[in-house]
Amino acid sequence: MRRWLFEQSLTLFFLGIFLLSLVGQSVAGLAAYNDEQRAHGEHGLSYGRYLVSSDFGGNVMENWQSEFLQFTMFILVTVWLVQRGSTESKTVEEAGLESDADARVGEDAPRGAPGWARVHGWRRRVYENSLGLAMLAIFLASWFAQSLNGWRMFDDEQTAHGQAAISWLAYVGNADFWNRTLQNWQSEFLAVATMTAFSIYLRQRGSPESKPVGAPHSETGSSG
Repeated sequence: MRRWLFEQSLTLFFLGIFLLSLVGQSVAGLAAYNDEQRAHGEHGLSYGRYLVSSDFGGNVMENWQSEFLQFTMFILVTVWLVQRGSTESKTVEEAGLESDADARVGEDAPRGAPGWARVHGWRRRVYENSLGLAMLAIFLASWFAQSLNGWRMFDDEQTAHGQAAISWLAYVGNADFWNRTLQNWQSEFLAVATMTAFSIYLRQRGSPESKPVGAPHSETGSSG
């Protein structure tokens, strides 16, 4: 068991702090929501009801969709785009799709390779793009969930102010929705650009996200 825990420690660590952060967000979010409700002379929510409210769901989904968009785009654009000297990039000469030998598929698949890497046709095509497809699916699902929760919140505010509710399609084209969406996207894109550029010149000994400490700045795609 100890061996298994160590071998899965990176995933388990981030899942653990994710759950702690989510619980913390729900507690703080409930307090802030109920404070606002009382300030307007309205009743607050219980913890259970807050967890299924549009306020909590919208706040969570706003962040999820931007994170998975970041990963989806990074996975896809790094096939073709490069940054000389960055650990986040392939070498300039490797830009583009790999050969079957480099991808180790078909006749070039080694012993122990996944079954779908050995076959031809649609199954291999799906498998060789499965990481990007999975991230894209999660992004689209969380983006849709964000839009639904944001729509519910927006219509509740409209009703509270004696204004007419709008359809989901109208909300998706509304400035409120895109304000909530783009404020998350811009921060994710800035973070990726910063990490890509900083890894050219800065180091973190022992981290696979950094080049070896003594590596030249121009060395691309290596890790410590």
